[in-house]
Amino acid sequence: MLSDEGQLLIVSPIRARAKELDEACAQAADLARAAAEELAGPGRVGPHAGAEAEGDRVVTHLFACLDPAYTGWHWAVTVSRAARSKSVTVSESVLLPGTGSLLAPEWIPWSNRVRPGDLGVGDLLPSGSDDERLVPVVMLEGDDGVRGLDWDESSETGAGRARVLSAIGRDATALRWYSSEHGPGTPLASAAPGPCMTCGFLVRLGGPRGRMFGACANEFAPDDGQVVSLDHGCGAHSDAVTPTGSYDIPSPVIDEIGFDLVDAPGVSIADTVFESLD
Repeated sequence: MLSDEGQLLIVSPIRARAKELDEACAQAADLARAAAEELAGPGRVGPHAGAEAEGDRVVTHLFACLDPAYTGWHWAVTVSRAARSKSVTVSESVLLPGTGSLLAPEWIPWSNRVRPGDLGVGDLLPSGSDDERLVPVVMLEGDDGVRGLDWDESSETGAGRARVLSAIGRDATALRWYSSEHGPGTPLASAAPGPCMTCGFLVRLGGPRGRMFGACANEFAPDDGQVVSLDHGCGAHSDAVTPTGSYDIPSPVIDEIGFDLVDAPGVSIADTVFESLD
């Protein structure tokens, strides 16, 4: 730093003054405990866990919390006194978490907590106006009157709908479907005699999504009524062929040496004496 005369001045950094523990406030542990017990109830306040200086003539006393629902927490009671006064009073009493205390999980908005399958009968799941998966329908004048088109002007009309899938919504849906158990990367598809695109039970989706997906219409297939990728497959393919040919039936194994001992009328195995064959 330069002075008014241009001389270099060395300025020492400002150091925060350490807070001193007020003696009168530090000795008011019994007063602080009484305030904590009044708030927590009997049997909920544990041993004194220390005192911390919060400022001039302001001290916070810590007590262990014995409530099993708040493991590791502390009752914090702040006491203070006025300048030149020996009377200590309670400022506030709160329950604070300590190191390793049991805390509630971080709050997550409900819209981020919903998972597939959570929606039940009578439940409503409204889509927000800022949902990136949806865009407003574009109304265009044409020879056939007013018609609604997807944002990408595909052949899928949006008549009767205020919003349709956006490009983000379509891409996310395609990725979710393709990566699911109805896509190509499952053991069921790997063992199939052919892909769904060559199956007579496949109903193609309309529009651009029909180039990748269709619906299974085979009531005996595990994916009946589900959207499947064209390179998915299962053993219920329409062109699956039943193996033909003769099968070698193994000869039955008959044990002609061994025998079973059974009781006969008037004869008990336990009372029968057997002679050695030696």
